[in-house]
Amino acid sequence: MAYDYKELKAHGFMQQKQPGCFSMRLKSVGGKFTAAQLQTVQEVAEKFGEGYVHLTSRQGIEIPFIKEKDIEDVKKALAAGGLATGFCGAQVRTITACQGCAICRSGLIDTSRLAESFAERYAGRSLPHKFKVGFTGCHNNCLKTEENDIGVKGAVKPVWQQDSCKFCGACVKICPQGALTMDRENKKIVWNHRKCVYCGKCIKSCNFGAWEKKIGFAVSFGGLYGNRIAVGKKFTPIIYGEDKLYKTLDAALDYFEQHGKKGERFRNLLDRIGWEEFRQAIKKTITE
Repeated sequence: MAYDYKELKAHGFMQQKQPGCFSMRLKSVGGKFTAAQLQTVQEVAEKFGEGYVHLTSRQGIEIPFIKEKDIEDVKKALAAGGLATGFCGAQVRTITACQGCAICRSGLIDTSRLAESFAERYAGRSLPHKFKVGFTGCHNNCLKTEENDIGVKGAVKPVWQQDSCKFCGACVKICPQGALTMDRENKKIVWNHRKCVYCGKCIKSCNFGAWEKKIGFAVSFGGLYGNRIAVGKKFTPIIYGEDKLYKTLDAALDYFEQHGKKGERFRNLLDRIGWEEFRQAIKKTITE
């Protein structure tokens, strides 16, 4: 069978320096593989590769030394084990995620579920250039969301409840940004939203239920971490509700699709035409 190598790469088969060999990337969402799937990975690596795998920086698995003549048999073996090849090229790539609130004590959002939902909606969508998305559960930022074209981070807005407050000062002391001050004379805890990073440490420190939490999403745009390094920018308030989050992500992807040049990364597009128009497009989406 004669293969289109560009098409093969788009579906996870990357040519190696060794003639006739491919490093095969598997589909991964949030780095989650079942034990049964890992057994299939082992079997494929031993039968069709050289008995080892490579773990990528984006929570994926690659199996090197897949021979061109074996590609169809490899695909069948993967499918039988509940696996598929991943995405390369100018499309939405592997979506990364930490374990989030389902597992982690620090997690604020269900990153694994969100990543899976995002993958169902967008993974493999064709765009002017590759596009990377990452989810992280809290301000600890284990998945470094600002490195991604779009990064989604769990955030929590603290809402002070005066009637429950004992004015012990624990929340003021623990705040890493100095966003809280105690006004004993007027019996108030003053919250400076400009300093707040929405980490929720003040809420956790309180033993009296004096802080209610409003959990949402902090979204960054335009991160890069390759040939060019750029930190994703945050210019929206916390986004509350998954429907509004997806509307925001839809708007960003649509904007890239409409305005990006072939081979141009999202950040380079925004730098080229200026950020203001994009800001207004996202702002309109959030306020609708």
